[in-house]
Amino acid sequence: MPDLDPDEFRRLGHQLVDWVAEHRASLASLPVRPEVTPGAIRAQLPASLPDKPADDVGAALTALLDDVVVPGSLHWQHPGFFGYFPANASLLSLLGDLASGGLGGQGMLWSTAPAGTEVEQVLMDAFAEALGLGPEFTFDGGGGGSLQDSASSGALVALLAALHRSSPDWRESGVDGRERVYVTAETHSSLAKAVRVAGLGAQALRIVPFAPGTFAMSPEALAGMLADDVAAGLRPVLVCPTVGTTGTGAVDPVRAVALAAREHGMWVHVDAAWAGVAALCPEFRYVLDGVELVDSFCTDAHKWLCTAFDASFLWVRDGRALPDALSITPEYLRNAATESGAVVDYRDWQVPLGRRFRALKLWAVVQGTGLDGLREHIRGHVALASELAERVRAAPRFALAVEPSLALVCLYVLGPDGEPDDEATRATLERVNAGGRSFLTHTSIEGRYAIRVAIGSLTTTASDVDTLWRSLTSP
Repeated sequence: MPDLDPDEFRRLGHQLVDWVAEHRASLASLPVRPEVTPGAIRAQLPASLPDKPADDVGAALTALLDDVVVPGSLHWQHPGFFGYFPANASLLSLLGDLASGGLGGQGMLWSTAPAGTEVEQVLMDAFAEALGLGPEFTFDGGGGGSLQDSASSGALVALLAALHRSSPDWRESGVDGRERVYVTAETHSSLAKAVRVAGLGAQALRIVPFAPGTFAMSPEALAGMLADDVAAGLRPVLVCPTVGTTGTGAVDPVRAVALAAREHGMWVHVDAAWAGVAALCPEFRYVLDGVELVDSFCTDAHKWLCTAFDASFLWVRDGRALPDALSITPEYLRNAATESGAVVDYRDWQVPLGRRFRALKLWAVVQGTGLDGLREHIRGHVALASELAERVRAAPRFALAVEPSLALVCLYVLGPDGEPDDEATRATLERVNAGGRSFLTHTSIEGRYAIRVAIGSLTTTASDVDTLWRSLTSP
């Protein structure tokens, strides 16, 4: 197959870079949410692929982007995007992605990607130090980290390592139906999916009640459930405290949860996908309280840390735990470096065999911002959320659903009786989203419909929060 020659690639690459730069520069002028109906985008595309190449590949690609993709996309990089959690695809990180794609390496083994492996190891150890995780999570300290595609994958491999530790013959004999995994009703659905993918069955997932007056896991309730399950002949395998739940931003008491789990020898995996990176700032390091007692810790670079999807940090205390659970070595993967035991083969730290050079994205970001720039980024969003929360407190038609958590604010619209009004809250969210200047998502809090305002987009400023507030409060 004929490929582009370097000069033609250079020409087309400049054209596409110009398109991306212009798209980002004009993004604020676009509606955040597309006005499309299901099937409308498919209807604009030809049903068959061309037998012959396009006369102008660059023109064909930019035409698709301009005419179909941009009008049909939810714009996650828009300054008025306040839904879900942020997805910070900085232009800095795109430079690293371009370099990774240009190298075209396959990082499954150290021997197939020595630089890819060791750059990632250095980066993971350095971020562990910057976050305050402690030396036990570094390669030098006997642990180590890897860049997963997502926190969902991190949860799955942590569960597989937990199963292996609970039953070392698990790889051969499989599960026996007695395994149990402990979460709360606020825990991300990726844990339920991990349980399903691992073949444990729905009965394996145990929902721990909240501590009174909170949406955080009750350590006392967990301890009681563990004792009861062990007495019933069941096998507690993993508990997942969350730091910054998706629904309300709740922070489970990691230290107390880990202590409750310790006597049963179970794996403690912390899901801090959104909030964990806040620990770069000393004043927010409380989110890591108790992490020194856990087995694995996950937080995403691709949410709030200026790095394009996909890049999720996963650290483990025991650097052998994931390879022991996951390694399968057919003859075609054998090599002298692996046999020496002196290298890390990242294929043993994840479910897929292959992997991209994700570390280049983060390397580009840190070189372009420094850790101080990342701290400023996080602090700015937390400050904007605090200011928004004060507006909600002062507004007679609104109420905070829960206290703000870092850069997440959850609120209700009140009815004439002063109580949260589900229909009014839903109608307000729909009106804001239809206006096109801001985009919000919702959650359910004790059966009440609540609006979530997740502040975190790269270019969001106080002016964008002002625009959101005007949209929320307009009749």
